[in-house]
Amino acid sequence: MIKIIVGTNRKNSVSKTIATLYQSILQEKGMESEILELENLPADFVSSALYENNGKNPGYNEFHDRVEAGKKFVFIVPEYNGSFPGVLKTFIDGMTYPNTFRNKKCALVGISSGIGGGGIALSHLTDIFHYLGMHVLALKPKLAKIEQNMSDNLLTNRLYIELLHTQADMLLEF
Repeated sequence: MIKIIVGTNRKNSVSKTIATLYQSILQEKGMESEILELENLPADFVSSALYENNGKNPGYNEFHDRVEAGKKFVFIVPEYNGSFPGVLKTFIDGMTYPNTFRNKKCALVGISSGIGGGGIALSHLTDIFHYLGMHVLALKPKLAKIEQNMSDNLLTNRLYIELLHTQADMLLEF
């Protein structure tokens, strides 16, 4: 089962919409997946689940265990302030180092309102995952000007849809 991580805790995010689309693409290809939404993390996890409090927050532990059980991941990564959301970094920081991600595989999808498609965010996240021993798929779709490429919560850009399908095929073979 592939774990799809919505890389923001923003409610009703475009990232969640793309995660749901990605899940349907995987389902078409016969692969089960599970969406994990960072918006469902305990509100106090920064102070109650990290560092000396590791393992003490049941809500965070549930997320941790679901991530730890995964072998392949898709991270839907919105661009925030030229990088990725701090909640995603903090979530990663709370995982057991280094074994949660070591020798596992992931695909990254960037999303932005601007023209970059989250390219710098994906680069930053790739560096972190390489440090943690995660294998990152080379194809990283960058969905730029995302709001202009959606209508009624549906992705309308054919190239973007094709890129997601191609990436999903590559992830399944990865």
